[in-house]
Amino acid sequence: VMAAASLIFFAFYGFDAVSTAAEETKNPKRDLTIGIVGSMAVCTLIYMVVAAVSIGASRTEVFSKSEAPLVFILESLQHPRIAQLVALAAVIALPTVILAFMYGQSRIFFVMARDGLLPKSLAKVNAKTGTPVLMTLLTGALSALISGWLSLKDIAELANAGTLAAFIAVGLAVIILRVQDPGRQRVFSTPIWPVVASGAILGCLYLFSSLPTQTQLYFLYAHCIGAVVYVAFGMRNSLLARAERT
Repeated sequence: VMAAASLIFFAFYGFDAVSTAAEETKNPKRDLTIGIVGSMAVCTLIYMVVAAVSIGASRTEVFSKSEAPLVFILESLQHPRIAQLVALAAVIALPTVILAFMYGQSRIFFVMARDGLLPKSLAKVNAKTGTPVLMTLLTGALSALISGWLSLKDIAELANAGTLAAFIAVGLAVIILRVQDPGRQRVFSTPIWPVVASGAILGCLYLFSSLPTQTQLYFLYAHCIGAVVYVAFGMRNSLLARAERT
């Protein structure tokens, strides 16, 4: 069950990308709250309704073997035209996942370059649109390279591992900031933060342990490369690290 949960977790991946648009919103305090909480609530409701209808329409041991279970269920119920529409909708909707990733990840790389963790030449923005065009192109090229090297299953599992690690880092950040800087002005204060942060960390660690060993090794290799880049380049050039040292 937990192995399946660690993969289903991928369905919720992306809501955190809303936070990367903070600098491009008119009212971050209001807009980000609505965007993150609203998207999570709507998506969870849709997933629950679709899952309930699917289980009620067919046996799980039958449609679970299909790569397109919703289409399979509709075809088994003698609704081929609706099945075709669902398949078409899936094809149209898939690029939105790519766009969400490209938008969020390119902004993360952009901020890293602006801080000095990556070469500052990558932090250039378009004079007219104010968007990181160069970093967006590089992110797309890197994504294409990874998608050509790994299978779809490996990519999904590796994305889950990275997302779980990011959420663990957020939980640790909540604990550290609440202990070291309790008087900080906060736009949003986590309620009962010891329980919420600790629960998030333990839950993510449990899901991470349910991932295949190969995925965990890929994750370790990627972070070893990142650690080498940080020690060799980022640690000496990071503006934030310099400020903390002074």
